[in-house]
Amino acid sequence: METKPTEISSGKMFGGYNKRFRHFSPTLGCSMNFHIYFPPSPSPSHKFPVLYFLSGLTCTDENFIFKSGAQRAASAEGVALVAPDTSPRGLNVEGEADSWDLGAGAGFYLNATQEKWKNWRMYDYVVKELPKLLSDNFPHLETSKASIFGHSMGGHGALTIYLKNQDKYKSVSAFAPIANPINCPWGQKAFSNYLGDNKSDWEDYDATCLVTKFPNVSSTILIDQGEDDKFLPDQLLPHKFEQACKKANVPLLLRFQPGYDHLYYFIATFIDDHIRHHAQALKS
Repeated sequence: METKPTEISSGKMFGGYNKRFRHFSPTLGCSMNFHIYFPPSPSPSHKFPVLYFLSGLTCTDENFIFKSGAQRAASAEGVALVAPDTSPRGLNVEGEADSWDLGAGAGFYLNATQEKWKNWRMYDYVVKELPKLLSDNFPHLETSKASIFGHSMGGHGALTIYLKNQDKYKSVSAFAPIANPINCPWGQKAFSNYLGDNKSDWEDYDATCLVTKFPNVSSTILIDQGEDDKFLPDQLLPHKFEQACKKANVPLLLRFQPGYDHLYYFIATFIDDHIRHHAQALKS
């Protein structure tokens, strides 16, 4: 099984290159794809800081690369973008494709403890395996300088991963994150299946719970949320996260954007702000 990444596509954009790679993941027990956007390099020995983007439910590694327009600002700021997939693929676990919010395309960036979903270890894949893979195989990436952001389920992933690993990431931001999954239907369905019925285990993957446990946040957390997002009232719950941040004295910039929904038009509109937010932290 080829653990070393193989390039499967490449396309020039804003002076740099979108490149897609495939490798076998020992963490997940299957082949995985991921994208890297390499900005134009000022010199042959130049190393780029890394900004990971975690995508939402039903997405692959392609959605963000194709739809967000993030490459323009990443090129200008000299930041490499890394977009992994959202779950293991091709394992044929019973029920993995039965619903769009559980199984394939719905990894929730956790380490599942239930036997049926034992390969669903996207937390370890994103936090441990992928950075080492990048460090070992891409000399132009400075993986010790990294930040993380994401959308919806991926916003949840970015917030929880950042809060638990502030030694590994300089900054975090999110678009319409699932900010309090233990209290919303998406989170409850995923967590009960992946983690079992012990609700205290769920809190390890809930940003609203974690922010009180890990309050020493050095960089302001940026969140953009569309006001016309149909998932805002029942699924996303950013107000709960905001309350927890206030209580823990954690710096949060939560911006409600009038008229915007949950889709990539919203992400593309505000992506430059997020790239700049991370570039500032990565260069300081």
